[in-house]
Amino acid sequence: MRLVFMGTPDFAVASLAALHAAGHEVAAVVTAPDKPAGRGQRLQASAVKQWAQAQHLPVLQPPRLKDPAFLAQLAALQADLFVVVAFRMLPAEVWAMPPRGTINLHGSLLPQYRGAAPIHWAVLNGETETGVTTFYIEHEIDTGQILAARKTPIGPDETTGELYARLMQLGAQLLVDTVADIAAGRIQPHPQPAGAEGLKPAPKLFPADGLLDWNLPARQLHNRIRGLNPFPAAHTTYEGKLLKVLRSKMPEAPGEAQAVPGTLRVAARCLLVATQDGWLELLELKPEGKPAMTAQAFVNGYQPHGQRLGG
Repeated sequence: MRLVFMGTPDFAVASLAALHAAGHEVAAVVTAPDKPAGRGQRLQASAVKQWAQAQHLPVLQPPRLKDPAFLAQLAALQADLFVVVAFRMLPAEVWAMPPRGTINLHGSLLPQYRGAAPIHWAVLNGETETGVTTFYIEHEIDTGQILAARKTPIGPDETTGELYARLMQLGAQLLVDTVADIAAGRIQPHPQPAGAEGLKPAPKLFPADGLLDWNLPARQLHNRIRGLNPFPAAHTTYEGKLLKVLRSKMPEAPGEAQAVPGTLRVAARCLLVATQDGWLELLELKPEGKPAMTAQAFVNGYQPHGQRLGG
């Protein structure tokens, strides 16, 4: 099929590469304009643009998706289908243009976790299963008819970053299969359930969302730590300075903490923190101005027994 692909981050690159390898004609790639990045604030091309240029694919970077000149460029491409992965919200002038419609790959099992951060929130909420979904884009975001879905378990200690890498590949293969089914006329779309009762949202996360409250249960804190790894990163304070908590582990026998939540304890070469209902083991931390380190390195350097986090 003749496609126009729309995406920006590395998550989208896997899908673009898979579609290209499957033999589909990519008429153009649409991605975000270059943005300043790094200390020097030099313009940085998106991951999708970098990959597309390496394959000598035409790249479009419209500042405004409703720009008449951009819409004319899209129409002139005469694509059968638009494919969207991790891009911005499209106006109807764009998604209604191709004769075979516009499809999107989403990092959850729709209708659950509609929104900007579906992978994060599945881990944050302690889900044991998630997946990827392809669907037709319609007026309301993430609500279009479902084309296909594929499930995968979530490990009890798996981080958002680790799950992201797996879903990136799972989603790419699902997208290839979906496009093949559309081309062959095998696809049978079905509507998402009506109403929002029982649905879990997936709003965008910000650095402030990473603040840890040690008065919460240990399991909830563990899910928060792994759900916010690598971004925006769970954090607390230690001796008045920022401390990022990158990895944790539920002890085999958490026991009753009998200490003020946030109190640190070193036992059997493990660094533990008191929570609402027991101890949580900390595995990896990043003190302010320092590189990430193991809990043992933190213990050796800071001697934290009896000190408090977040106090």
